[in-house]
Amino acid sequence: MATYLEFIQQNEERDGVRFSWNVWPSSRLEATRMVVPLACLLTPLKERPDLPPVQYEPVLCSRPTCKAILNPLCQVDYRAKLWACNFCFQRNQFPPAYTGISEVNQPAELMPQFSTIEYVLQRGAQSPLIFLYVVDTCLEEDDLQALKESLQMSLSLLPPDALVGLITFGRMVQVHELSCEGISKSYVFRGTKDLTAKQIQDMLGLTKPAVPMQQARPGPPQEHPFVSSRFLQPVHKIDMNLTDLLGELQRDPWPVTQGKRPLRSTGVALSIAVGLLEGTFPNTGARIMLFTGGPPTQGPGMVVGDELKVPIRSWHDIEKDNARFMKKATKHYEMLANRTATNGHCIDIYACALDQTGLLEMKCCANLTGGHMVMGDSFNTSLFKQTFQRIFSKDFNGDFRMAFGATLEVKTSRELKVAGAIGPCVSLNVKGPCVSENELGVGGTNQWKICGLDPTSTLGIYFEVVNQHNAPVPQGGRGAIQFVTQYQHSSTQRRIRVTTIARNWADAQSQLRHIEAAFDQEAAAVLMARLGVFRAESEEGPDVLRWLDRQLIRLCQKFGQYNKEDPTSFRLSDSFSLYPQPVLLDSSSILADRILLMDTFFQIVIYLGETIAQWRKAGYQDMPEYENFKHLLQAPLDDAQEILQARFPMPRYINTEHGGSQARFLLSKVNPSQTHNNLYAWGQETGAPILTDDVSLQVFMDHLKKLAVSSAC
Repeated sequence: MATYLEFIQQNEERDGVRFSWNVWPSSRLEATRMVVPLACLLTPLKERPDLPPVQYEPVLCSRPTCKAILNPLCQVDYRAKLWACNFCFQRNQFPPAYTGISEVNQPAELMPQFSTIEYVLQRGAQSPLIFLYVVDTCLEEDDLQALKESLQMSLSLLPPDALVGLITFGRMVQVHELSCEGISKSYVFRGTKDLTAKQIQDMLGLTKPAVPMQQARPGPPQEHPFVSSRFLQPVHKIDMNLTDLLGELQRDPWPVTQGKRPLRSTGVALSIAVGLLEGTFPNTGARIMLFTGGPPTQGPGMVVGDELKVPIRSWHDIEKDNARFMKKATKHYEMLANRTATNGHCIDIYACALDQTGLLEMKCCANLTGGHMVMGDSFNTSLFKQTFQRIFSKDFNGDFRMAFGATLEVKTSRELKVAGAIGPCVSLNVKGPCVSENELGVGGTNQWKICGLDPTSTLGIYFEVVNQHNAPVPQGGRGAIQFVTQYQHSSTQRRIRVTTIARNWADAQSQLRHIEAAFDQEAAAVLMARLGVFRAESEEGPDVLRWLDRQLIRLCQKFGQYNKEDPTSFRLSDSFSLYPQPVLLDSSSILADRILLMDTFFQIVIYLGETIAQWRKAGYQDMPEYENFKHLLQAPLDDAQEILQARFPMPRYINTEHGGSQARFLLSKVNPSQTHNNLYAWGQETGAPILTDDVSLQVFMDHLKKLAVSSAC
């Protein structure tokens, strides 16, 4: 029998799913007492080299309110060629193509190892991938040059039939025609005027609706008879033209007087990009890629004026509701994000500047559409260049690791309902029998739209156990959930990936230890953190922190072993011990004879202790008799390199030592068990004191134990 840790790992690798609880409390009342909700982290397009897609369409349950997909949990009568849906128990006839099935000749979707399976849809015309570059020209010369080179490089990575467009902006916004031979032609818009989608489409000559793909069938499939072809052209036709056009791009010509910011019309440029795609390729895979080097300073979406003496809003201004442009700008970008999501397009934001660029107001553009948001100091850094290149990385089949225009549907067995989702998605407002009235995250539906997906995109899905306490689940009963993700693959095929999972029910009063042993503390910590962040969007920060603290205390009271009013007796089992403290790097680890490797996701830090640094300086690693020391120095470098190979966005790599200026990256993150305030270890060889007023994990845990064992709580 595999341990639960192995079980969790196997399920994640096979299905891209991790549950907070892997044995489920069988009644609504007991589920609420678990404190951490029954929820899962779902990675819909988890990369599976061993999962070739099947070239036929899925078989659906015939009940109109169910339409669950045939899966290994269904009961099958091979003689009568019938199958019973495991969600609604409807008996269904197999289609004619399945007449040859038997116990020894099963289709893939009935085999247990295919709890996740991918289908390629054969119907419907295929649509091209679309990349619309929206480029800020108010950049310093070297920054603009580096960005132009990155964009030119990206053209060589795109498939030949992908469509590409270019919009540039500064004080004015220019939409470039790409079908002109030998001359540069663009449509120029004022950066101060807010335009409706209709106005944009009229001005660009897109008043005729795009020819729907179905009507276009009789013609040759390679040609896309769309009115917009002047602005969005296949790469193979305009590769040279666009490369030259990018090379000739100049800085925004409008003079910037001393003490002023450049006039940057980001809001209008984005609005035109959204309107252009809306009028030409609705519901087709498309990326709007915005490259900006500073805050929007004019027109709709501006976040600060052009006077440098007036600083951009700070956190204190936002807290005191003193950020003049914030609400109006946020409203503008939210409107654009919702329109983009409706059309199945996604917005990436690449913001490279030493100061703020207004990402707080624009964050909804990436959040609601599943786009990337990448921040950096300059477009002229290897950090940006490598991150941008990584977007176009390919999988083991040579296809982009990106998908478009996805919808996710979640189906549950009758003891469960869907409370909501948290992730890069918008609600499709589809009500159904498995939709809970209690909402956690984006709720009130069991279907969501995800415009941009990659193999690491992960959503938190939250459930509610609705089975009543007085109607016990039969012994050995299992609850089931089916995740159905329809999407446009980067090869332009339409695909459906189906994951169907089941878990055992348990009575929480008599089998609490079973439920406890199946707790996934890592998944639970992430799911609760997502809930906290989601609540912080609409609630006051201190209220959210208090809620998180209360949840943690309740969990410790429920699952801790202790004597009342005796904090020293408090113990948590191995299944829960990491949940309140996932801090593994402590200031006491910072010793002279140690090498530390810290991964904070956005930074990878290698830190050499004082003695190790001195030995390296003395060149011991180059002496044959100290080969072990050479291997010791190399080991963290190899580990760091492995992380750097795959991480997106590219993390900052810092190699430092005791007393080095960049040691601050480590010191600001470790658990401060020794600070300048507690002198008990001062001068002893037990680590480095940290200058901070933050409490240490030990103090936090002492308070948590005290509150958990208290009768008053």
